[in-house]
Amino acid sequence: MELLTWAIASFGRRFGIVTSFQKEGMVLIDMAVRIDSRTRVITLDTGRLPQETFQMIETVRQRYGIEVEVVCPDAGDVSRMVTGLGPNLFRQSEELRHLCCEVRKTRPLERTLTEFGAWATGLRRGQSPDRFGIGKIEETGGKIKLNPLADWTGADMEEYHRLHDLPLHPLYAAGYASIGCAPCSRAIEAGEDSRAGRWWWESGGKKECGIHFLPDGSVRRLDSQS
Repeated sequence: MELLTWAIASFGRRFGIVTSFQKEGMVLIDMAVRIDSRTRVITLDTGRLPQETFQMIETVRQRYGIEVEVVCPDAGDVSRMVTGLGPNLFRQSEELRHLCCEVRKTRPLERTLTEFGAWATGLRRGQSPDRFGIGKIEETGGKIKLNPLADWTGADMEEYHRLHDLPLHPLYAAGYASIGCAPCSRAIEAGEDSRAGRWWWESGGKKECGIHFLPDGSVRRLDSQS
């Protein structure tokens, strides 16, 4: 709450929460609206989202009475990519999967963030080994990136949801632990890592889309070039 309060007071409309409406994102939205109901909420419509995520957008709009800013990829970029490589290029190689994420997620977000001074995400260190070293405050390309829940445990998340009766993405009930694009997410099996349902056909590699980390595991800077 302290980090969000500082960011909202310091940056106003130049601060926003970027979320896909998973458990962590819902905690951030709930906290931010308690501080200032005008806090901006941004989400990426990649063109391949599950219907349940659109359901969450409407749920959030109705519950909190806020606008959700929906950011879409450049239509020309998507058309060229799909025409040249096919609609399911991400299944062909890890390199093409990263390209698909770049076109549908990373570039649109970077364009949007040009008008922001700071943004917040729901990253937690306990989500995966790749995220273990994240800080609560980071600097990316001259902008402040906040991960207010970095040191929260899964139990902390569940307790906040219980106390405040937060809306829950419907796919959690179907066994999903991490939710992204429809063809790139699945329910996990007992004993699997929480990120195992993302790009499960890939052997090894980073289970990341590229918004937060580059393929080599280093933190993505907003001025990074692919």
